[in-house]
Amino acid sequence: MRVISLRPRSFAAVVLLGALLPPAIAQLPLPTTPTDFHVPGTQVGDMPLENLIDPSVCRNCHGNYEPAGSHDDIHASWAGSLMGLGGKDPLYIAQVTNANQDVANVGSFCTRCHLPVAVVTGHVAQADGSTLDAQDKQGVTCHFCHSMVDPVYKSGVSPAEDESILAALDAVPQYASNAMFVLDPEGRRRGPRADANPMHEFLVSPFHRDAALCGTCHDVGNVAVSKQGNGTYRYNALDTESPTHDPAQLFPLERTFTEWKLSSFASTGVDLGGRFGGTRGPIVSTCQSCHMPGVAGRPWFGGAIRPDLASHEFAGAAVPSLDLIAAFTANDPDVDPAHIAVGRAKALSMLQRAASVELTLNGNQVTARVTNHTGHKLPTGHIEGRRVWLNLRYYDAAGNLIGENGHYDPLTAHLDEASTTVYEMLVGLSNDAATATGLPVGVTTHMALADTIEKDTRIPPRGFNNAAFEAAGAPVVGIAYADGQYWHEQAYTLPANTLRVTATLYYQTLTRHYIEALRDGNVTDNWGDLLHTLWENTGKGAPIAMTTTHAFSVDAIFDDGFDAP
Repeated sequence: MRVISLRPRSFAAVVLLGALLPPAIAQLPLPTTPTDFHVPGTQVGDMPLENLIDPSVCRNCHGNYEPAGSHDDIHASWAGSLMGLGGKDPLYIAQVTNANQDVANVGSFCTRCHLPVAVVTGHVAQADGSTLDAQDKQGVTCHFCHSMVDPVYKSGVSPAEDESILAALDAVPQYASNAMFVLDPEGRRRGPRADANPMHEFLVSPFHRDAALCGTCHDVGNVAVSKQGNGTYRYNALDTESPTHDPAQLFPLERTFTEWKLSSFASTGVDLGGRFGGTRGPIVSTCQSCHMPGVAGRPWFGGAIRPDLASHEFAGAAVPSLDLIAAFTANDPDVDPAHIAVGRAKALSMLQRAASVELTLNGNQVTARVTNHTGHKLPTGHIEGRRVWLNLRYYDAAGNLIGENGHYDPLTAHLDEASTTVYEMLVGLSNDAATATGLPVGVTTHMALADTIEKDTRIPPRGFNNAAFEAAGAPVVGIAYADGQYWHEQAYTLPANTLRVTATLYYQTLTRHYIEALRDGNVTDNWGDLLHTLWENTGKGAPIAMTTTHAFSVDAIFDDGFDAP
Protein backbone atom coordinates (compact mmCIF):
# COMPACT_ATOMS: atom_id res chain seq x y z
CA MET A 1 0.00 0.00 0.00
CA ARG A 2 1.31 3.43 -0.91
CA VAL A 3 1.29 5.77 2.08
CA ILE A 4 0.88 9.44 1.22
CA SER A 5 2.68 11.87 3.52
CA LEU A 6 1.65 15.46 4.05
CA ARG A 7 5.27 16.48 4.59
CA PRO A 8 6.55 19.19 2.23
CA ARG A 9 9.27 18.30 -0.22
CA SER A 10 11.43 21.23 0.84
CA PHE A 11 11.70 23.21 4.04
CA ALA A 12 13.69 25.95 5.69
CA ALA A 13 16.59 24.73 7.80
CA VAL A 14 14.87 25.73 11.02
CA VAL A 15 11.31 27.05 11.12
CA LEU A 16 9.99 25.27 14.16
CA LEU A 17 9.34 27.02 17.43
CA GLY A 18 10.23 30.40 16.04
CA ALA A 19 13.78 29.20 15.19
CA LEU A 20 14.33 28.38 18.85
CA LEU A 21 15.72 24.89 18.50
CA PRO A 22 18.43 24.39 15.86
CA PRO A 23 19.61 20.81 15.32
CA ALA A 24 22.54 21.06 17.72
CA ILE A 25 20.29 21.71 20.72
CA ALA A 26 17.21 19.70 19.84
CA GLN A 27 15.64 18.75 23.13
CA LEU A 28 12.62 17.24 24.85
CA PRO A 29 10.37 18.31 26.28
CA LEU A 30 9.79 21.17 23.92
CA PRO A 31 9.77 24.26 26.17
CA THR A 32 6.16 25.23 25.54
CA THR A 33 4.31 27.31 28.12
CA PRO A 34 0.72 27.37 29.45
CA THR A 35 0.03 30.15 26.96
CA ASP A 36 0.69 27.76 24.07
CA PHE A 37 -2.22 25.59 25.26
CA HIS A 38 -4.63 28.25 26.41
CA VAL A 39 -8.15 27.95 24.98
CA PRO A 40 -11.23 30.17 25.33
CA GLY A 41 -14.02 29.30 27.74
CA THR A 42 -14.23 28.76 31.49
CA GLN A 43 -10.91 29.21 33.27
CA VAL A 44 -9.61 28.49 36.76
CA GLY A 45 -11.46 30.72 39.21
CA ASP A 46 -14.51 31.32 37.02
CA MET A 47 -16.70 28.83 38.94
CA PRO A 48 -16.54 28.64 42.74
CA LEU A 49 -15.77 25.11 43.86
CA GLU A 50 -18.68 25.11 46.30
CA ASN A 51 -21.06 25.44 43.35
CA LEU A 52 -19.94 22.12 41.84
CA ILE A 53 -22.00 19.20 43.14
CA ASP A 54 -20.42 15.82 43.87
CA PRO A 55 -21.80 12.80 41.94
CA SER A 56 -22.69 11.15 45.26
CA VAL A 57 -25.26 13.90 45.79
CA CYS A 58 -26.75 13.24 42.35
CA ARG A 59 -26.91 9.53 43.19
CA ASN A 60 -29.31 10.24 46.06
CA CYS A 61 -32.11 10.82 43.57
CA HIS A 62 -30.75 9.49 40.27
CA GLY A 63 -29.34 6.19 41.54
CA ASN A 64 -30.11 3.00 43.44
CA TYR A 65 -33.74 2.79 42.31
CA GLU A 66 -33.77 0.27 39.48
CA PRO A 67 -34.17 -3.44 40.38
CA ALA A 68 -31.29 -4.74 42.47
CA GLY A 69 -28.44 -5.95 40.31
CA SER A 70 -29.62 -4.18 37.14
CA HIS A 71 -27.00 -1.41 37.42
CA ASP A 72 -29.14 0.43 34.89
CA ASP A 73 -30.27 3.62 36.59
CA ILE A 74 -28.79 6.92 35.43
CA HIS A 75 -26.02 7.08 38.04
CA ALA A 76 -24.99 3.42 37.70
CA SER A 77 -24.85 3.66 33.91
CA TRP A 78 -22.62 6.73 34.12
CA ALA A 79 -20.44 5.13 36.81
CA GLY A 80 -19.65 2.17 34.54
CA SER A 81 -18.68 4.32 31.56
CA LEU A 82 -15.40 6.00 30.64
CA MET A 83 -17.09 9.29 31.53
CA GLY A 84 -17.34 8.20 35.13
CA LEU A 85 -14.03 6.34 35.17
CA GLY A 86 -11.81 8.90 33.45
CA GLY A 87 -9.70 9.48 36.54
CA LYS A 88 -9.18 5.76 37.08
CA ASP A 89 -7.87 4.97 33.60
CA PRO A 90 -4.24 3.74 33.65
CA LEU A 91 -4.02 4.11 29.88
CA TYR A 92 -4.76 7.83 30.07
CA ILE A 93 -2.32 8.35 32.93
CA ALA A 94 0.45 6.62 31.00
CA GLN A 95 -0.40 8.61 27.86
CA VAL A 96 -0.31 12.00 29.54
CA THR A 97 2.92 11.12 31.37
CA ASN A 98 4.69 10.48 28.07
CA ALA A 99 3.08 13.52 26.45
CA ASN A 100 4.46 15.75 29.23
CA GLN A 101 7.91 14.28 28.58
CA ASP A 102 7.62 15.43 24.97
CA VAL A 103 5.88 18.78 25.31
CA ALA A 104 6.01 20.90 28.44
CA ASN A 105 2.61 21.89 29.89
CA VAL A 106 0.57 19.83 27.42
CA GLY A 107 -0.86 17.80 30.33
CA SER A 108 -3.05 20.72 31.38
CA PHE A 109 -4.58 20.76 27.89
CA CYS A 110 -5.34 17.02 28.12
CA THR A 111 -6.80 17.40 31.61
CA ARG A 112 -9.48 19.84 30.45
CA CYS A 113 -11.25 17.00 28.64
CA HIS A 114 -10.38 13.95 30.69
CA LEU A 115 -10.67 15.43 34.19
CA PRO A 116 -12.50 18.72 33.68
CA VAL A 117 -13.37 19.16 37.36
CA ALA A 118 -9.70 20.12 37.77
CA VAL A 119 -10.49 23.42 36.06
CA VAL A 120 -12.90 24.22 38.90
CA THR A 121 -10.54 23.01 41.66
CA GLY A 122 -7.62 24.79 39.99
CA HIS A 123 -5.49 21.65 39.86
CA VAL A 124 -5.42 21.71 36.06
CA ALA A 125 -2.61 24.26 36.37
CA GLN A 126 -0.13 21.57 37.39
CA ALA A 127 0.48 19.82 34.07
CA ASP A 128 2.00 16.64 35.52
CA GLY A 129 -1.17 15.90 37.51
CA SER A 130 0.66 15.81 40.83
CA THR A 131 -1.96 17.98 42.55
CA LEU A 132 -5.02 16.12 41.26
CA ASP A 133 -7.17 14.91 44.14
CA ALA A 134 -10.06 12.48 44.57
CA GLN A 135 -12.59 15.06 43.45
CA ASP A 136 -10.70 15.73 40.22
CA LYS A 137 -10.43 12.02 39.52
CA GLN A 138 -14.19 11.49 39.44
CA GLY A 139 -13.99 11.96 35.69
CA VAL A 140 -16.57 13.82 33.64
CA THR A 141 -19.15 14.24 36.37
CA CYS A 142 -22.93 14.62 36.30
CA HIS A 143 -22.89 18.22 37.38
CA PHE A 144 -20.07 19.16 35.04
CA CYS A 145 -22.12 18.22 31.97
CA HIS A 146 -25.38 19.52 33.42
CA SER A 147 -23.91 22.94 34.14
CA MET A 148 -22.54 23.40 30.62
CA VAL A 149 -23.62 26.54 28.76
CA ASP A 150 -24.10 26.78 25.01
CA PRO A 151 -21.31 29.21 23.94
CA VAL A 152 -23.49 30.33 21.04
CA TYR A 153 -26.24 32.37 22.66
CA LYS A 154 -29.60 31.95 20.93
CA SER A 155 -32.15 34.55 21.94
CA GLY A 156 -35.42 32.98 22.99
CA VAL A 157 -33.86 29.52 23.00
CA SER A 158 -30.89 29.60 25.37
CA PRO A 159 -31.59 30.22 29.06
CA ALA A 160 -31.69 34.00 29.56
CA GLU A 161 -29.04 33.64 32.27
CA ASP A 162 -26.48 32.55 29.68
CA GLU A 163 -26.17 35.96 28.07
CA SER A 164 -24.46 37.46 31.10
CA ILE A 165 -22.39 34.33 31.71
CA LEU A 166 -20.91 34.55 28.22
CA ALA A 167 -20.39 38.30 28.49
CA ALA A 168 -18.28 37.80 31.62
CA LEU A 169 -15.76 35.50 29.88
CA ASP A 170 -12.41 36.77 28.71
CA ALA A 171 -13.00 34.89 25.44
CA VAL A 172 -16.12 33.09 24.23
CA PRO A 173 -15.49 29.82 22.33
CA GLN A 174 -16.39 30.01 18.66
CA TYR A 175 -16.04 26.28 17.97
CA ALA A 176 -17.20 23.06 19.59
CA SER A 177 -13.80 21.49 20.19
CA ASN A 178 -10.68 21.28 22.35
CA ALA A 179 -12.43 21.40 25.74
CA MET A 180 -13.51 25.00 25.15
CA PHE A 181 -16.40 24.52 27.55
CA VAL A 182 -18.38 27.15 29.41
CA LEU A 183 -19.79 26.39 32.86
CA ASP A 184 -22.54 28.19 34.71
CA PRO A 185 -20.58 29.78 37.57
CA GLU A 186 -23.61 29.44 39.83
CA GLY A 187 -23.86 25.75 39.06
CA ARG A 188 -27.50 25.90 37.98
CA ARG A 189 -28.41 22.48 36.70
CA ARG A 190 -29.68 22.15 33.17
CA GLY A 191 -31.38 19.58 30.98
CA PRO A 192 -33.33 19.43 27.73
CA ARG A 193 -36.84 18.58 28.97
CA ALA A 194 -39.27 21.43 29.48
CA ASP A 195 -41.61 19.14 31.46
CA ALA A 196 -38.99 18.22 34.06
CA ASN A 197 -39.96 19.15 37.61
CA PRO A 198 -36.91 18.40 39.77
CA MET A 199 -36.47 19.22 43.44
CA HIS A 200 -33.64 21.63 42.68
CA GLU A 201 -33.10 24.69 40.52
CA PHE A 202 -33.36 23.84 36.84
CA LEU A 203 -32.91 25.58 33.50
CA VAL A 204 -34.27 24.17 30.25
CA SER A 205 -31.28 23.78 27.92
CA PRO A 206 -31.73 22.69 24.28
CA PHE A 207 -27.92 22.56 24.14
CA HIS A 208 -28.07 19.24 25.97
CA ARG A 209 -29.72 17.66 22.91
CA ASP A 210 -27.16 19.26 20.59
CA ALA A 211 -24.23 17.23 19.26
CA ALA A 212 -22.06 20.32 19.74
CA LEU A 213 -22.10 19.63 23.48
CA CYS A 214 -20.32 16.33 22.76
CA GLY A 215 -18.07 17.98 20.19
CA THR A 216 -16.61 20.09 22.98
CA CYS A 217 -14.32 17.20 23.90
CA HIS A 218 -14.63 14.89 20.91
CA ASP A 219 -12.96 17.14 18.35
CA VAL A 220 -9.34 17.64 19.29
CA GLY A 221 -6.59 19.45 17.44
CA ASN A 222 -3.13 20.26 18.74
CA VAL A 223 -3.41 24.00 19.45
CA ALA A 224 0.39 24.30 19.28
CA VAL A 225 0.54 22.98 15.67
CA SER A 226 -1.17 24.98 12.92
CA LYS A 227 -1.97 24.43 9.24
CA GLN A 228 0.12 26.45 6.80
CA GLY A 229 -0.91 28.01 3.51
CA ASN A 230 0.40 25.00 1.57
CA GLY A 231 -1.66 22.53 3.60
CA THR A 232 1.19 21.23 5.76
CA TYR A 233 1.38 21.71 9.53
CA ARG A 234 4.03 23.47 11.61
CA TYR A 235 4.68 24.15 15.27
CA ASN A 236 3.66 27.62 16.46
CA ALA A 237 6.13 30.12 17.89
CA LEU A 238 6.77 29.57 21.58
CA ASP A 239 4.69 31.16 24.34
CA THR A 240 1.99 32.14 21.86
CA GLU A 241 -1.68 31.25 21.95
CA SER A 242 -2.93 29.55 18.80
CA PRO A 243 -3.60 32.10 16.05
CA THR A 244 -6.93 30.34 15.52
CA HIS A 245 -9.02 27.96 17.55
CA ASP A 246 -10.72 26.63 14.44
CA PRO A 247 -10.16 22.85 14.66
CA ALA A 248 -9.87 22.67 10.87
CA GLN A 249 -6.68 24.74 11.15
CA LEU A 250 -5.07 22.65 13.93
CA PHE A 251 -3.22 19.38 13.59
CA PRO A 252 -5.88 16.66 13.98
CA LEU A 253 -5.69 14.32 16.97
CA GLU A 254 -9.38 13.40 17.00
CA ARG A 255 -12.00 14.51 14.50
CA THR A 256 -15.07 12.55 15.62
CA PHE A 257 -17.40 15.55 15.83
CA THR A 258 -16.14 16.94 12.51
CA GLU A 259 -16.61 13.54 10.84
CA TRP A 260 -20.19 13.47 12.11
CA LYS A 261 -20.83 17.12 11.19
CA LEU A 262 -19.88 16.39 7.57
CA SER A 263 -21.95 13.20 7.37
CA SER A 264 -25.53 12.43 6.34
CA PHE A 265 -26.33 11.80 10.00
CA ALA A 266 -25.90 15.49 10.74
CA SER A 267 -27.47 16.84 7.55
CA THR A 268 -30.58 14.66 7.21
CA GLY A 269 -30.48 11.90 9.81
CA VAL A 270 -30.19 8.25 8.77
CA ASP A 271 -32.73 5.47 9.16
CA LEU A 272 -30.76 2.45 10.34
CA GLY A 273 -33.82 0.34 11.07
CA GLY A 274 -33.30 0.31 14.82
CA ARG A 275 -29.61 -0.58 14.78
CA PHE A 276 -29.03 2.46 17.02
CA GLY A 277 -31.23 4.93 18.84
CA GLY A 278 -33.12 2.61 21.18
CA THR A 279 -36.71 3.67 21.80
CA ARG A 280 -36.24 7.05 20.13
CA GLY A 281 -36.93 5.51 16.74
CA PRO A 282 -34.96 4.27 13.75
CA ILE A 283 -33.69 7.66 12.52
CA VAL A 284 -30.45 8.67 14.22
CA SER A 285 -28.90 12.07 13.78
CA THR A 286 -26.89 13.27 16.80
CA CYS A 287 -24.16 11.85 19.01
CA GLN A 288 -26.80 11.42 21.70
CA SER A 289 -28.96 9.31 19.36
CA CYS A 290 -26.45 6.46 19.46
CA HIS A 291 -24.41 7.02 22.62
CA MET A 292 -27.38 7.97 24.84
CA PRO A 293 -30.06 5.76 23.26
CA GLY A 294 -33.67 5.96 24.37
CA VAL A 295 -34.78 3.48 27.03
CA ALA A 296 -37.95 3.05 29.05
CA GLY A 297 -37.07 4.14 32.57
CA ARG A 298 -37.34 6.61 35.42
CA PRO A 299 -35.13 9.70 35.46
CA TRP A 300 -35.13 9.60 39.27
CA PHE A 301 -36.46 7.34 41.98
CA GLY A 302 -39.80 9.15 42.27
CA GLY A 303 -40.27 9.90 38.60
CA ALA A 304 -42.72 8.42 36.17
CA ILE A 305 -41.43 5.99 33.56
CA ARG A 306 -40.50 7.76 30.38
CA PRO A 307 -40.54 5.68 27.19
CA ASP A 308 -37.61 7.63 25.73
CA LEU A 309 -35.35 8.34 28.70
CA ALA A 310 -31.82 9.14 27.54
CA SER A 311 -29.57 6.35 28.74
CA HIS A 312 -26.39 7.60 30.37
CA GLU A 313 -24.33 4.60 29.27
CA PHE A 314 -22.09 6.62 26.88
CA ALA A 315 -21.04 3.36 25.25
CA GLY A 316 -18.24 3.53 22.71
CA ALA A 317 -15.47 1.11 21.75
CA ALA A 318 -13.65 0.95 25.07
CA VAL A 319 -14.04 -2.74 25.90
CA PRO A 320 -10.31 -3.42 26.56
CA SER A 321 -9.90 -0.08 28.36
CA LEU A 322 -12.69 -1.01 30.75
CA ASP A 323 -10.89 -4.32 31.34
CA LEU A 324 -7.75 -2.36 32.27
CA ILE A 325 -9.73 -0.13 34.61
CA ALA A 326 -11.49 -3.09 36.24
CA ALA A 327 -8.14 -4.72 36.98
CA PHE A 328 -6.58 -1.46 38.16
CA THR A 329 -9.46 -0.61 40.52
CA ALA A 330 -10.04 -4.12 41.87
CA ASN A 331 -9.51 -2.93 45.44
CA ASP A 332 -10.94 0.55 45.07
CA PRO A 333 -13.99 0.95 47.35
CA ASP A 334 -15.27 3.83 45.20
CA VAL A 335 -15.57 1.64 42.09
CA ASP A 336 -18.27 -1.01 41.65
CA PRO A 337 -17.00 -3.78 39.35
CA ALA A 338 -20.60 -4.63 38.47
CA HIS A 339 -21.05 -1.15 37.00
CA ILE A 340 -17.93 -1.67 34.87
CA ALA A 341 -19.19 -5.06 33.71
CA VAL A 342 -22.44 -3.52 32.51
CA GLY A 343 -20.55 -0.69 30.81
CA ARG A 344 -18.32 -3.24 29.11
CA ALA A 345 -21.32 -5.20 27.84
CA LYS A 346 -22.86 -2.05 26.38
CA ALA A 347 -19.59 -1.09 24.69
CA LEU A 348 -19.34 -4.59 23.22
CA SER A 349 -22.89 -4.33 21.91
CA MET A 350 -22.07 -0.96 20.37
CA LEU A 351 -19.10 -2.45 18.53
CA GLN A 352 -21.13 -5.40 17.30
CA ARG A 353 -23.65 -3.02 15.66
CA ALA A 354 -21.13 -0.62 14.16
CA ALA A 355 -20.39 -2.43 10.89
CA SER A 356 -21.38 -5.30 8.64
CA VAL A 357 -19.46 -7.56 6.26
CA GLU A 358 -20.67 -9.08 2.98
CA LEU A 359 -18.86 -11.73 0.95
CA THR A 360 -19.32 -12.24 -2.78
CA LEU A 361 -17.78 -15.28 -4.51
CA ASN A 362 -16.79 -15.13 -8.16
CA GLY A 363 -14.71 -18.00 -9.51
CA ASN A 364 -11.50 -18.26 -7.55
CA GLN A 365 -11.99 -14.91 -5.83
CA VAL A 366 -13.99 -13.62 -2.89
CA THR A 367 -14.79 -9.93 -2.52
CA ALA A 368 -15.31 -8.67 0.99
CA ARG A 369 -17.24 -5.47 1.63
CA VAL A 370 -16.99 -3.79 5.05
CA THR A 371 -19.77 -1.25 5.60
CA ASN A 372 -19.56 1.48 8.23
CA HIS A 373 -22.88 2.09 10.01
CA THR A 374 -21.59 4.75 12.39
CA GLY A 375 -21.90 8.51 12.10
CA HIS A 376 -18.13 9.01 11.87
CA LYS A 377 -15.10 7.19 10.55
CA LEU A 378 -14.52 3.58 11.52
CA PRO A 379 -12.60 3.54 13.77
CA THR A 380 -12.76 7.03 15.24
CA GLY A 381 -11.75 8.77 18.46
CA HIS A 382 -8.28 8.90 19.95
CA ILE A 383 -6.22 7.55 17.09
CA GLU A 384 -3.27 5.93 18.90
CA GLY A 385 -3.44 2.14 19.00
CA ARG A 386 -6.86 1.92 17.34
CA ARG A 387 -7.38 -0.22 14.28
CA VAL A 388 -9.96 -2.37 12.51
CA TRP A 389 -9.21 -5.16 10.09
CA LEU A 390 -10.85 -8.07 8.31
CA ASN A 391 -9.77 -11.63 9.01
CA LEU A 392 -10.59 -14.19 6.32
CA ARG A 393 -10.26 -17.93 6.90
CA TYR A 394 -10.56 -20.55 4.19
CA TYR A 395 -11.68 -24.13 4.91
CA ASP A 396 -11.85 -27.25 2.74
CA ALA A 397 -14.64 -29.84 2.73
CA ALA A 398 -13.09 -31.64 5.72
CA GLY A 399 -13.14 -28.47 7.78
CA ASN A 400 -9.38 -27.96 7.60
CA LEU A 401 -8.04 -24.41 7.66
CA ILE A 402 -6.16 -24.06 4.37
CA GLY A 403 -5.47 -20.32 4.24
CA GLU A 404 -5.91 -17.06 6.09
CA ASN A 405 -5.70 -13.32 5.60
CA GLY A 406 -5.27 -10.94 8.53
CA HIS A 407 -4.06 -13.56 11.00
CA TYR A 408 -3.73 -12.39 14.61
CA ASP A 409 -1.62 -14.30 17.12
CA PRO A 410 -3.04 -13.78 20.63
CA LEU A 411 0.13 -15.08 22.29
CA THR A 412 2.45 -12.56 20.64
CA ALA A 413 -0.29 -9.94 20.04
CA HIS A 414 0.96 -9.72 16.44
CA LEU A 415 -1.16 -9.00 13.37
CA ASP A 416 -0.19 -10.04 9.85
CA GLU A 417 -0.91 -6.59 8.42
CA ALA A 418 0.49 -7.32 4.97
CA SER A 419 -2.26 -9.80 4.08
CA THR A 420 -5.28 -7.56 4.69
CA THR A 421 -6.34 -3.92 4.84
CA VAL A 422 -5.91 -2.27 8.22
CA TYR A 423 -8.23 0.65 8.81
CA GLU A 424 -6.32 3.11 10.99
CA MET A 425 -4.76 6.56 11.29
CA LEU A 426 -1.04 7.01 11.84
CA VAL A 427 0.70 10.30 12.50
CA GLY A 428 4.32 11.27 12.06
CA LEU A 429 7.08 13.86 12.20
CA SER A 430 8.12 16.07 9.31
CA ASN A 431 11.75 16.90 8.64
CA ASP A 432 11.27 20.12 10.58
CA ALA A 433 9.73 18.38 13.57
CA ALA A 434 12.52 15.81 13.56
CA THR A 435 15.06 18.62 13.52
CA ALA A 436 13.47 20.28 16.54
CA THR A 437 13.01 17.10 18.58
CA GLY A 438 15.90 14.85 17.60
CA LEU A 439 13.40 12.07 16.79
CA PRO A 440 13.20 10.19 13.47
CA VAL A 441 11.23 11.45 10.50
CA GLY A 442 8.07 9.50 9.72
CA VAL A 443 5.51 7.51 11.70
CA THR A 444 5.73 8.23 15.41
CA THR A 445 4.13 7.23 18.71
CA HIS A 446 4.88 10.72 20.06
CA MET A 447 1.44 12.06 19.22
CA ALA A 448 1.87 15.37 21.03
CA LEU A 449 4.78 16.16 18.67
CA ALA A 450 3.21 14.94 15.42
CA ASP A 451 2.74 17.30 12.50
CA THR A 452 2.02 14.94 9.57
CA ILE A 453 -0.70 12.45 8.73
CA GLU A 454 1.14 9.40 7.46
CA LYS A 455 -1.93 7.22 6.93
CA ASP A 456 -5.69 7.44 7.30
CA THR A 457 -7.45 4.47 5.74
CA ARG A 458 -10.40 4.53 8.12
CA ILE A 459 -13.81 3.96 6.50
CA PRO A 460 -15.83 7.19 6.14
CA PRO A 461 -19.46 7.62 7.20
CA ARG A 462 -22.49 8.11 4.97
CA GLY A 463 -22.35 11.44 3.19
CA PHE A 464 -18.57 11.45 2.89
CA ASN A 465 -17.04 14.08 0.62
CA ASN A 466 -13.29 14.12 -0.05
CA ALA A 467 -12.93 17.88 -0.42
CA ALA A 468 -14.98 18.70 2.67
CA PHE A 469 -13.18 16.18 4.87
CA GLU A 470 -9.76 17.31 3.68
CA ALA A 471 -10.58 20.96 4.29
CA ALA A 472 -11.71 20.08 7.82
CA GLY A 473 -8.51 18.22 8.67
CA ALA A 474 -9.91 14.73 8.24
CA PRO A 475 -8.51 13.60 4.86
CA VAL A 476 -8.16 10.12 3.45
CA VAL A 477 -4.48 9.20 3.21
CA GLY A 478 -3.04 6.02 1.71
CA ILE A 479 -6.29 4.66 0.24
CA ALA A 480 -9.07 5.88 -2.06
CA TYR A 481 -12.73 6.40 -1.18
CA ALA A 482 -15.11 7.98 -3.67
CA ASP A 483 -17.44 10.75 -2.59
CA GLY A 484 -20.44 9.12 -0.91
CA GLN A 485 -18.58 5.88 -0.19
CA TYR A 486 -19.00 4.51 3.33
CA TRP A 487 -17.69 1.03 2.72
CA HIS A 488 -14.49 -0.65 1.58
CA GLU A 489 -14.16 -3.58 -0.80
CA GLN A 490 -11.22 -5.85 -1.36
CA ALA A 491 -10.85 -8.99 -3.45
CA TYR A 492 -8.91 -12.05 -2.23
CA THR A 493 -7.88 -15.18 -4.11
CA LEU A 494 -9.35 -18.40 -2.78
CA PRO A 495 -6.91 -21.20 -2.00
CA ALA A 496 -7.53 -24.33 -4.07
CA ASN A 497 -10.31 -26.59 -2.71
CA THR A 498 -11.91 -23.86 -0.61
CA LEU A 499 -15.40 -24.84 0.44
CA ARG A 500 -16.15 -22.21 3.09
CA VAL A 501 -14.92 -18.68 3.74
CA THR A 502 -15.38 -17.14 7.19
CA ALA A 503 -14.90 -13.38 7.53
CA THR A 504 -14.58 -11.67 10.92
CA LEU A 505 -14.16 -7.93 11.39
CA TYR A 506 -11.95 -7.12 14.38
CA TYR A 507 -11.54 -3.95 16.44
CA GLN A 508 -8.49 -3.32 18.61
CA THR A 509 -7.56 -0.32 20.77
CA LEU A 510 -4.55 -1.59 22.72
CA THR A 511 -2.00 -2.81 20.20
CA ARG A 512 1.25 -4.30 21.41
CA HIS A 513 3.29 -1.68 19.56
CA TYR A 514 1.43 1.14 21.27
CA ILE A 515 1.52 -0.28 24.80
CA GLU A 516 5.22 -1.09 24.50
CA ALA A 517 5.90 2.44 23.22
CA LEU A 518 4.21 3.86 26.32
CA ARG A 519 6.25 1.54 28.52
CA ASP A 520 9.60 1.99 26.84
CA GLY A 521 9.21 5.73 26.35
CA ASN A 522 8.42 6.47 29.99
CA VAL A 523 11.44 7.92 31.80
CA THR A 524 9.43 9.72 34.47
CA ASP A 525 7.71 7.11 36.63
CA ASN A 526 6.41 3.53 36.62
CA TRP A 527 3.09 4.11 34.85
CA GLY A 528 4.38 2.62 31.60
CA ASP A 529 5.42 -0.57 33.38
CA LEU A 530 2.16 -0.71 35.34
CA LEU A 531 0.12 -0.27 32.18
CA HIS A 532 2.07 -2.99 30.40
CA THR A 533 1.52 -5.40 33.30
CA LEU A 534 -2.21 -4.68 33.34
CA TRP A 535 -2.30 -5.14 29.57
CA GLU A 536 -0.63 -8.54 29.84
CA ASN A 537 -2.92 -9.61 32.67
CA THR A 538 -6.10 -8.64 30.83
CA GLY A 539 -5.49 -10.50 27.58
CA LYS A 540 -2.97 -8.22 25.84
CA GLY A 541 -5.67 -6.00 24.39
CA ALA A 542 -7.22 -8.91 22.51
CA PRO A 543 -9.15 -7.69 19.45
CA ILE A 544 -12.94 -7.62 19.65
CA ALA A 545 -14.93 -9.53 17.03
CA MET A 546 -17.41 -7.00 15.66
CA THR A 547 -19.23 -9.22 13.19
CA THR A 548 -18.75 -12.57 11.40
CA THR A 549 -20.18 -13.88 8.15
CA HIS A 550 -19.70 -16.96 5.94
CA ALA A 551 -19.80 -17.86 2.27
CA PHE A 552 -19.66 -21.22 0.49
CA SER A 553 -17.97 -21.94 -2.80
CA VAL A 554 -20.49 -23.54 -5.15
CA ASP A 555 -17.68 -24.83 -7.38
CA ALA A 556 -16.10 -26.65 -4.45
CA ILE A 557 -19.46 -28.11 -3.43
CA PHE A 558 -19.99 -29.59 -6.89
CA ASP A 559 -16.37 -30.79 -7.11
CA ASP A 560 -16.77 -32.70 -3.86
CA GLY A 561 -20.10 -34.27 -4.78
CA PHE A 562 -22.27 -32.28 -2.41
CA ASP A 563 -25.78 -31.20 -3.35
CA ALA A 564 -26.08 -27.63 -4.48
CA PRO A 565 -27.37 -25.36 -1.70
